[in-house]
Amino acid sequence: MQYSTEQEAFWAGTFGDEYIQRNRSQEYLAANLNFFSKALKQVGKPSSILEFGANIGMNLRAIKLLFPNIEASGIELNETAASQLSEFLGADNVFNGSIFEYPVTKTVDVSLIKGVLIHIHPEMLPLVYEKLYNASRKYILVCEYYNPSPVSIPYRGHSDRLFKRDFAGEMLDTYSDLRLVDYGFAYKRDTSFPQDDITWFLMEKK
Repeated sequence: MQYSTEQEAFWAGTFGDEYIQRNRSQEYLAANLNFFSKALKQVGKPSSILEFGANIGMNLRAIKLLFPNIEASGIELNETAASQLSEFLGADNVFNGSIFEYPVTKTVDVSLIKGVLIHIHPEMLPLVYEKLYNASRKYILVCEYYNPSPVSIPYRGHSDRLFKRDFAGEMLDTYSDLRLVDYGFAYKRDTSFPQDDITWFLMEKK
């Protein structure tokens, strides 16, 4: 398969397969429950959600525990992860392919991305922002490493695989009808529910 960027090929392959094994524990699910109970507090009870880069669905598993009746769907590049995600959500609710190629054919209450924008080549970010925006009827939840200005840092011995910046700020600047509803930070040294230094931003379409 041909990929638009080196970053996509990286995550579609062996490294992406290894990521699955590192992020499937019950402790991680518990941390996600705590995380999303805070990040989605202002949303009420959403009826539908689409996650960009859902992997095997650890975020969506937590969200479905919080909102049992929510209609969840996901986009996932890695074939192994998408297969496991399909077992959880049903194949009709999973797009196995690039976010860049995802056709936004429906809208949901919440479009979600967590720990994915940091791995996307900066030149492709406007396209992903557009898809996040177009897929949402009301809310967009962005959960990423934050930095006030764009930087690239090594990731597990690899260069040009992790980029930090103000993703939510760029979306707010791009779309005039978006407003910031809530935001917060989850610390990796949290003794009960650690996350990987994730800053989250909940935005709403006016």
